[in-house]
Amino acid sequence: MPPSEQLPFLGANCQFFRVIGVVLILFALANLPWTLDDYDQAKQAFVSYQMVKQNRWLFQTTPTEGLPARGERHSQFHINSKPPAIGWASAVLYELTRSWDLAWRLPSFLAGITLAFLIFGTAKKAFGDLAALTALAAFGFNLLSPRLATLVRTDMPLALVCFAIGVLMFDKVRTGRDWTTHQRVILLAFLVAGLFIKGPIVYAFVLPPVIIYQILQRWRGDFPTAWSGWWPWTASFAIFLAWVITGALFVPGFYHDAIQVEFGERFREGLHRSQPLLFYVPHLLSKFAPWSLLMIMLFILAIRQTRIGTRAWLREISPEMCWLLAWALGGIVVMSLIPSKRVDRIFPSIPPLCLLLAAQLNYFKQRKHSELLLRRIIIAGILVSAVYAGGYAATRVIQGYRTHRDALEEFGREVRRTAQISHLRYEVIRAADEGLLLYLQRPRFLTFDRAAELWRAGALDGLVLRANDQLKLAELSEIELPPRLNAIKGDDSGTKYIFVTRKASSAPVAP
Repeated sequence: MPPSEQLPFLGANCQFFRVIGVVLILFALANLPWTLDDYDQAKQAFVSYQMVKQNRWLFQTTPTEGLPARGERHSQFHINSKPPAIGWASAVLYELTRSWDLAWRLPSFLAGITLAFLIFGTAKKAFGDLAALTALAAFGFNLLSPRLATLVRTDMPLALVCFAIGVLMFDKVRTGRDWTTHQRVILLAFLVAGLFIKGPIVYAFVLPPVIIYQILQRWRGDFPTAWSGWWPWTASFAIFLAWVITGALFVPGFYHDAIQVEFGERFREGLHRSQPLLFYVPHLLSKFAPWSLLMIMLFILAIRQTRIGTRAWLREISPEMCWLLAWALGGIVVMSLIPSKRVDRIFPSIPPLCLLLAAQLNYFKQRKHSELLLRRIIIAGILVSAVYAGGYAATRVIQGYRTHRDALEEFGREVRRTAQISHLRYEVIRAADEGLLLYLQRPRFLTFDRAAELWRAGALDGLVLRANDQLKLAELSEIELPPRLNAIKGDDSGTKYIFVTRKASSAPVAP
């Protein structure tokens, strides 16, 4: 490596370990205290819980009950529309660690760390140490990556798979080499993994960039192709389609809940968090700051210095830059066209944006701009972004402990402890907090009427229910009320729950 590629006053290796060390700490701590109370984490956690506890390995239900089916007295579960891949990973991790917290959160955390190393390695190979360190810092120090690193969600693993697919194509564009059968098999495996992690949404982040690039490649005529051929794409979709058809034919409610509601209605206005067309633009500008602002500034500087029109600029652009632009912006455009929007859904576009930033820096470096100035800008960016992301994460953690965000989890742990000591048989009455089932490690909610039947039959020794439902307890006998209630939030704004037992049982829980 030539001397200009080294970072003598930064210390390339030293700075890499410093940045990756801070990223590891930030990713691990940003979501403390861990809860399942937001971002549909309970639905994802319930997938692996049912796999382990009920051996439901292909199709699962949600923690929320639906309406009674025809001829059924009691309400039924909705089918969980989430594909099972991350649930399988969590089930394996639970068998290894015997901790649900680790089993649920390690897939995202490990995917995030793997993605950080892959971004750094790819950028270093293509653009050098300085650009690679910047790409790593851009991925680790923003408001999205640390937030998703330990959430019980599929966004981080999906981003890893999408990035791996994009890197395969980036390598073809950069080197001009032809696709081999081995590489097509790897692409097939990544596509199948993406489909079973999040469903067909994986195509939104990898297929439009290929189409855009191939159109420009034909127009230019001298660009290497990124296209692998059809069979990895069609074969992967056929495998996923087999799972969908199996569910639609043999699992009651799958077609309605997974296909019609979860997938189909995302394309209808007014449903599933429908948002304006440009919803993602301000969120990317703020949550990817200061890197988003730096990218805009570098782009404006490049346009001003070249002083050429758009058509001429497209004729001068390198294949690598063309692919990175198509890769980063293609997914954002497609996701913006879908009415259903949420900030975390655009996350797979963040890693290619990091590579695009590295390419921008390399562009200026190749044109003999002041490397010292670039280094100072990068150092300032890393420091500002680390303070920005770290301060935001620290504020959330402090607020979470101050407001007792994990009070419901503590309540569930105390109920389980008391029930185990006193050998109590207990159930939980249907509630809005989906995570309550997992905190109490129960397989389903019960309606109050069904719980009352079991209580009168002597099949239950305890009930967990909302404090607002306390008046219904008059219908039951031998009830022991707790001395006080348990609130989810420290500011007393959350739902309150109580744990009641039979008078002959041990004292109720009052955490």
